[in-house]
Amino acid sequence: QVQLVESGGGLVQAGGSLRLSCAASGRTFSRYAMGWFRQTPGKERDFVAAHSWNNGNTYYADSVKGRFTIDRDNAKSTVYLQMNSLEAEDTGVYYCAAHTRLPGLYTIASFWGYWGQGTQVTASS
Repeated sequence: QVQLVESGGGLVQAGGSLRLSCAASGRTFSRYAMGWFRQTPGKERDFVAAHSWNNGNTYYADSVKGRFTIDRDNAKSTVYLQMNSLEAEDTGVYYCAAHTRLPGLYTIASFWGYWGQGTQVTASS
């Protein structure tokens, strides 16, 4: 089992930056695939970024590619999402996700096994 707690959200003007953190507990964290999703109330939870431990690859939604970076520090049991050049459409609740391995359909939230409670990100224009 993995427990995930997000932090670092807040209010920022369009064009600004935020760095989200996801603190994890669990003996197998270092082997887990990690991801970030975001959601606006009433809409589906959308894929943002993912990191595969097995092959070291990172994956990004087209809408954030070149602006967001996912990173992890296994020594601190923490995964990060660095968000630059934020846009109003980036607003939402950001969730950290984990799974034993990267799901084949990693853009689909229901295929991930573990979730944090989310942290609010608001980018105003």
